[in-house]
Amino acid sequence: MNKPLHILVVDDNREIRELLARYLREQGMTVTTLGDGRQLFIVLAEKEIDLLVLDLMLPGEGGITLCRRLRQTLSLPVIMLTALGEHGDRITGLDAGADDYLTKPFDPGELLARIRAVLRRTQGSVTGKETVFSFAGWKLYVDRRELVDTKGTIEPLSAGEFDLLMAFVQNPQRTLDRERLLDLAWGATTQIFDRSIDTQVMRLRRKIEIDPRAPELIKTVWGSGYLFTPNVTRAR
Repeated sequence: MNKPLHILVVDDNREIRELLARYLREQGMTVTTLGDGRQLFIVLAEKEIDLLVLDLMLPGEGGITLCRRLRQTLSLPVIMLTALGEHGDRITGLDAGADDYLTKPFDPGELLARIRAVLRRTQGSVTGKETVFSFAGWKLYVDRRELVDTKGTIEPLSAGEFDLLMAFVQNPQRTLDRERLLDLAWGATTQIFDRSIDTQVMRLRRKIEIDPRAPELIKTVWGSGYLFTPNVTRAR
């Protein structure tokens, strides 16, 4: 029997915490809630969390800062909640490493759909013969969803970064426009808008490029999209 998904909800609004906890538990999930980020990393160290629902506006250390700190060491999927619906706020959340975002007020059923969509992207199946893509000194282990450098160090990737890198390594030396990248990385049902591709590319460049300001691996083809330049080998 599969273990229930464990969702961590961090929001300073007690009514929202209680509503989400009750609703997600009714869907068969385990839920832990926090009113701020002070205990976040303690909980993550003590419990096996499958996905984090993180409010952007928190007392003390805000959601953006917490998400950036988390991304330094963990690839845990993150859905960010925000009362701010402006385009720039969504970009800021994605730039911090969030995999998706939801603007308040929202229906709990919509959050559930987002949770399931993000987890479908992040939960790989271990086959025993893992596919590995190699390029420019990096190895991308598909089933483990891990990016490893020449020293064997794992470079944490968000779900969005991993999906985008998969689209690139499967289509090397081809110019891909934003619409094609959206389709390849997230599919037709994605809630991610096309301009957020630029944010995800920028984050990915920070991880794999020697100098992200002068990228050699992911090049911008002005007016056309992006080109993944390395030779890619695939092994099982």
